[in-house]
Amino acid sequence: MHTKQEKMEAFGRLLDIMDALRERCPWNAEQTFGTLRPMTEEEVYELADAVLKGDDRELSKEIGDLLYHMVFYARIGEEKGSFDIADSLEKICAKMIFRHPHVFRPDGTPVAEGEAPSAKEIADTWELVKAREKDGNKTVMSGIPDAMPAVLKALSMQEKARGCGFDWEKPEDVWDKVEEELGEAREACEEGDRAHMQEEFGDLMFAVINATRLYGIDPEAALSGTCSKFRRRFTYLEENTLKKGIRLTDLTLAEMDAIWDEGKAKGL
Repeated sequence: MHTKQEKMEAFGRLLDIMDALRERCPWNAEQTFGTLRPMTEEEVYELADAVLKGDDRELSKEIGDLLYHMVFYARIGEEKGSFDIADSLEKICAKMIFRHPHVFRPDGTPVAEGEAPSAKEIADTWELVKAREKDGNKTVMSGIPDAMPAVLKALSMQEKARGCGFDWEKPEDVWDKVEEELGEAREACEEGDRAHMQEEFGDLMFAVINATRLYGIDPEAALSGTCSKFRRRFTYLEENTLKKGIRLTDLTLAEMDAIWDEGKAKGL
């Protein structure tokens, strides 16, 4: 592993490279906050994908890619005269010091060794600590971006509510709510009102995500795993029909199910 000095030198090199690219590369010179945003979103998903795969080598690469974007945004901010990378770093340092009074004094110096709160106690009061933060979010939920994917948004909302003490007392308590929402979704489908159906399906999915959270399961990882499994089994179905000159539309559902179950039995 590298020393702190080597880490600082590597970060400085990235800053120097960004300066050169911004000044001498036409493509880099044209970029704005707006043009960078979709590319940054892609990088975030690539980083998340590396985490899900448990690929440390790829994770190291994707962290670098995302860090490059952060330096890029800061460089543009510097050109506008509004902020630079040091401002961003100072803000996150101040925020972390404020939010961890069990680790730091207000001036940033370490507190004396002693009995620290448990991880659960810290998590359970996290949002209340953040609410006292200067220039923080005006409401607990206001810090959640509207553009965040719905599964992650639901999980973030539930975590923030938990940080204020608004949560189920025991994980098993959530199942009544899941069953309640399932029943309401079924009733809405029987009524045929699409707006009501959409609302109730949303409530059902929110409750299921709540259940995954309470049992310590990442809903994004769980759903991603199921999607990968579906892809493998459907590919097996295709390979055993289309490649033999048989169209899927020529098979009955029972025939497709039989091939599907065959792939399932093979561990796909």
